[in-house]
Amino acid sequence: MEKKKLKIKIFDKEYSLLVENEEIAKELAIYVNKVMEETKDELPDQPAQTIAIIACLNIAYDLFIEKNKNREFLIQASDKVKKIKLLLSDQKTADPS
Repeated sequence: MEKKKLKIKIFDKEYSLLVENEEIAKELAIYVNKVMEETKDELPDQPAQTIAIIACLNIAYDLFIEKNKNREFLIQASDKVKKIKLLLSDQKTADPS
């Protein structure tokens, strides 16, 4: 896929990126900017670098939570598949025809 140049604005600063998917890159920039602005509102007296680090930690936390939800879902799905296989196996044993 061809990369395209895209200008985004985060925390009142413009960045030029090379991206494969402009829509996703725009959505990510909007999300990052939103988290930065929310962090600035919560910590108005902090320097930009501190706000950026706290915002990164908040984004990393969100990712961590989503990964754990996905991991838990996969564990539950695997357990259910095992139970279904066991039930099917038991059914075959009970019905030898």
